[in-house]
Amino acid sequence: MATVTATPAGTALDLHISPLGRVEGDLDVRVKVDNGVVTEAWTQAAMFRGFEIILKGKDPQAGLIVTPRICGICGGSHLYKSVYALDTAWKTEVPHNATLVRNIAQACETLQSIPRWFYALFAIDLIHKNYAKSSMYDEAVRRFAPFVGTSYEHGVTTSNKPVEVYAIFGGQWPHSSFMIPGGVMCGPTLSDVTRSIAILEYWKDEWLEKRWLGCSIERWMEIKTWDDMLAWVEENESQRNSDCGFFIRHALEIGLDKFGQGPGAFLATGTYFNPEKYSKPTIDGRNAALINRSGIYDGATYHDFDQARVREDVTHSFYKGDKPLHPFEGETIPIDPMEGAKQGKYTWAKAPRYDVPGKGHIPLEVGPLARQVMAGKPNAESWQDSDSLFNQIITTKGASVFTRVMARMHEACKYYKLARKWLDELDLHDKFYVKPVEHAEGMGFGSTEAARGALSDWIRIKDGKIENYQVITPTAWNIGPRDSANVNGPMEQAFMGATIVDPTDPVELGHVARSYDSCLVCTVHAYDAKTGKELSRFRIGDVC
Repeated sequence: MATVTATPAGTALDLHISPLGRVEGDLDVRVKVDNGVVTEAWTQAAMFRGFEIILKGKDPQAGLIVTPRICGICGGSHLYKSVYALDTAWKTEVPHNATLVRNIAQACETLQSIPRWFYALFAIDLIHKNYAKSSMYDEAVRRFAPFVGTSYEHGVTTSNKPVEVYAIFGGQWPHSSFMIPGGVMCGPTLSDVTRSIAILEYWKDEWLEKRWLGCSIERWMEIKTWDDMLAWVEENESQRNSDCGFFIRHALEIGLDKFGQGPGAFLATGTYFNPEKYSKPTIDGRNAALINRSGIYDGATYHDFDQARVREDVTHSFYKGDKPLHPFEGETIPIDPMEGAKQGKYTWAKAPRYDVPGKGHIPLEVGPLARQVMAGKPNAESWQDSDSLFNQIITTKGASVFTRVMARMHEACKYYKLARKWLDELDLHDKFYVKPVEHAEGMGFGSTEAARGALSDWIRIKDGKIENYQVITPTAWNIGPRDSANVNGPMEQAFMGATIVDPTDPVELGHVARSYDSCLVCTVHAYDAKTGKELSRFRIGDVC
């Protein structure tokens, strides 16, 4: 611990948080704080990955092996989108059963992430000293204190159950490669399906309904408005004292609904396919086959998602290039960061942008809140997710740290119900794989919604090898830097306007980053904006 040097009241501070998160230490954040309020922000991805370079020239199926290793948390999501990129490039046929198994595995990975993220990464900040005067502080400590909190221990322990289901079908989790073009490499038995159902029922009974909700899934899903949610909290003691009811009450008292808005515009590429409508995957036919729908909400209007409108800008990124490129034409040509800094570059992350009709290339937030906003998109088919709750909450309260958290937790009920339905629909006497033709030329696009948001691959195949491969992750969408128009990325915008109570321990910045689920650990350096002198070095609740 370094010594904290006091500065005069009103002096602007330049805080450099390096890094900010609890899982992987790859993101630095620099903010300017004036009179206690964040006025500027820079998100700085600190590590070069280069998977696009690794894949170039490899066998087209290399993406099925390599991309799941991009992340140890959502490797299944990487596999899911990479196999659909090849399915579309090779024009495969995917059997009904294979689509169901892929959906089940994807959903179970996300179900695992929901309680693990809430208790192990987000909720432990609710016991920060800033909130010691809260009337609910002692109860927050009892529930959420890391390792010893009653809800922490239970939530983290039971969170692993859904990925046991993934492993039954995929052979292992993480880093499975059992999804292949044309289907899946598994032949589940009745025992496998029965065991999977029992595991999900246990997770639902012991955590989702008993601990988190204090009521049935069906009762929670009756909530349609913000007022309904507030009324639900006070409906009975079981709901009021559930972890969900307690979190809502505590979060509103300490003001988590007052900051972290972000751009107020959202993108979801959608996920989970209707097996009858995507047996022969194509790029153009993708949107119409989605169960959880894709789309863009620009703050006022919905638009259909079109992958052709995606661009990556490297103006402020440590790469060569002077214009935004579509991923099919994308380049990943790194430069020396010290040379890049002389050009105003400050991060290894590119800046994904979407060409919204009438608004041009703008930054968009991805993640659970974006997905739930898209669930309110009009004109859903009967089999598609249609749920206007978070559209109503956004209209009533706006986006915030609190809204983002509640959107993610809301998905636990939805994805459990979907996974259970798909397990019931498996036909163990039918096929799970159709051998594809491995075309020597082709272009493919695959995407899904990982726990953290839209995750996509673009592949170009030439002479039987990968000519170009580009990956855009949820983190890239959210932590991407300024673009050529000097417009901040989504998380940079979300930091701005936050009030920092204690600049030597800015937990508010941690709340914002963790509401987006940035996977990083937390050492912070603070500098005087005028002199450049280091003020302090400290940690924000680093427990992992």
